[in-house]
Amino acid sequence: MITLRLSRPDDGGRVIEIWRGAVDATHDFLTPEDRLAIDDMVCGFLPHASLWLAVDADGRALAFMLIDDGHMEALFVDPAHRGSGIGAALVMHGLSLHPAMTTDVNEQNDQAVGFYERMGFQRTGRSPIDGEGRPYLLIHLAHLN
Repeated sequence: MITLRLSRPDDGGRVIEIWRGAVDATHDFLTPEDRLAIDDMVCGFLPHASLWLAVDADGRALAFMLIDDGHMEALFVDPAHRGSGIGAALVMHGLSLHPAMTTDVNEQNDQAVGFYERMGFQRTGRSPIDGEGRPYLLIHLAHLN
């Protein structure tokens, strides 16, 4: 059984494990240098961020979502649990809080693009660089009711 809850300070280490595993499984387009730089940045803020977690019956986090002012900044699922509906459950919860939620996704991450489109998100634009100015194309998406 999966439960959704807000993160606590002691979840930080597990959240980083999920992030690293998910990025290694889905972001093969990152250069090794960018992967390390992004890892350093993420380790500095993610453990302290207010996240929604999907946890198993033992309370172990399996996925997390970060929403800031109606924009989903992050959704990452432990690779061992991909395809199980956990990511969709988090997105549906986010949409219950923010019906017109937006997000950005790397264009090179075909699986994520397809996932968001199946969840009802529509493309609203495109950027040639990511939020840190790196040359990774972003697709802007919005859930338009």
